[in-house]
Order: sequence, then C-alpha cells, then structure tokens
Amino acid sequence: MSRIGVKPINVPAGVEVEIAEGNLVTVKGPKGTLVKQLSDELTINKEENTIVVTRPTDNKKHRSLHGLTRTLLNNMIIGVSEGYEKKMELKGVGYRAQKNGKTLVMNLGFSHPVEMEDPEGITVECPNQLEIVVKGTDKQLVGNYAAKIRAWRKPEPYKGKGIRYVDEVIIRKEGKTGKK
Repeated sequence: MSRIGVKPINVPAGVEVEIAEGNLVTVKGPKGTLVKQLSDELTINKEENTIVVTRPTDNKKHRSLHGLTRTLLNNMIIGVSEGYEKKMELKGVGYRAQKNGKTLVMNLGFSHPVEMEDPEGITVECPNQLEIVVKGTDKQLVGNYAAKIRAWRKPEPYKGKGIRYVDEVIIRKEGKTGKK
C-alpha cells in the first residue's frame, strides 16, 4: 500500500473542490483557482471535508500514480488556501535585485543587467537589494521560476557567490595551496 496515497486529504474551510468527468479537478480558494487534469485511472472520492484517492489494482502503474495524484491534489489545496513562496538571497560584490513594475532586474556581474518578466500567476518581491521572494498558488510554477532565477548565477563552492535559496547549504571547498 502507498503510505502517502491512502491518507485522506482534509479540505479547509473556504476551499471548494470540484471533480468533473475524467478527473478534471478544480480547486477554488481565497488565493485563487487552480485546474488540473489528473489520471482518470484512479478514483477520487469527495466526502464532506475529505478527499480520498483509491486505485483499482496493485499493478506498478497504479501504485506509482496513487501517491502522486494524492500529493498533487494536496498541493493544489494548500496553494489556494495558503500559497507557496521561495525566498532567495544574492551573495557577491555588486550583486543586486530590484523590481520595475512586473520586471525583475538583477545586476549579477555581467556587462548588462538581467531582466526577467513575471509569468502569469507569479508575483516577485524584493524586500531589499539582496533578497528575492517568489510567491504564487501553483507549487510547480513557483519552483520553476525560482530555479530559472537561480540558474543565472548558481552559488559557487569557493567564495559562495551567487543566487541561493535561503535554506540552502553550500558546501565550501578549500582553494589551491602553493608548493612548499
């Protein structure tokens, strides 16, 4: 049995979940609305304040989809009720970030500033010049956009310069030593 897939999902107050034919799930909440097409091979049952995902057989495909479907549903519910956010920080001399309308402008040591347009459903904030906060309701979109920002300057192991997540640990390396 899937340890994750058998757990029921609690639906908080203020969140509506609609399951249409073919497992087209619509979740509405205070932060917005998310729609996702889930696998129609599994059965999604909605009772009063809980949702249970069941699988028809124990074959490998159904077992692998069981936990995935339950997690995707749970992430949608958390997204529309609380939202997701990724906090990032810039380390390095002259590295800065700022917002110009819907555009994130970063100075990362290149000869030109890097400009990134906010995608639909994502908001980016810069509380100060060395911090970036990516917020949204869809966990996958928030993570992908944060990864695209980080890809411009990944943290390097010698001085630790670059764009890193706040909770990320960079394993530092020792530099070269001269001959004796």
